[in-house]
Amino acid sequence: MTTILCYGDSNTWGTDAANDGRHGRHERWPGVLQAQLGADYYVVEAGLGGRTTVWDDPTEEHRNGKTHLMPTLLTHRPIDLVVLMLGTNDLKSRFNVSAYDIAAGVEKLVEIILKSECGPVGVLPQILLISPPPLGEMNPRFAEMFAGAHDKQPLLAGYYETVAKTWGCGFLYPDFMVTDPADGLHFTADAHRQLGERIAVEVTGMLAKR
Repeated sequence: MTTILCYGDSNTWGTDAANDGRHGRHERWPGVLQAQLGADYYVVEAGLGGRTTVWDDPTEEHRNGKTHLMPTLLTHRPIDLVVLMLGTNDLKSRFNVSAYDIAAGVEKLVEIILKSECGPVGVLPQILLISPPPLGEMNPRFAEMFAGAHDKQPLLAGYYETVAKTWGCGFLYPDFMVTDPADGLHFTADAHRQLGERIAVEVTGMLAKR
């Protein structure tokens, strides 16, 4: 059984902007990924709304992705591959960090994964690093919360790709994604399907090269 850990934020958890709920298990991109890969794979969902790369949120507790990462890896080991998609919440104005700093945060998570010894015996877990997709036009609530984010987000892909190359990770920038116009931040069910199908292609190719 090949184990794949999906570690991310609300767009991995599956927030549905249309009703402020959650997309169904088989609609969310990890569920789509599971369906695409089949029964020989075990896809673990580890998404949390508001999760950052390495920052403690002053208004929402327990959102630091660095703090959660090692316990999650230990819980689900042995892990063959980690799909890592974080950084969108780092764009919130309350953190006041640059695109470079966000990439440095995700690099720390990559380092933790590769030094975790949570892969199969004698093998490092592989990583597919996903740069946060483009943001849409946000509703007033998120527009204020993410003030300045539209200027930083396009810069992330280049920095993330450099991190991926430095550490030998797979890389994906899902610039084909369109966010739900209800809030400009979260994915529609169709966007989840597109992303899950694309990740399945990337993951299959990476694992075939082991």
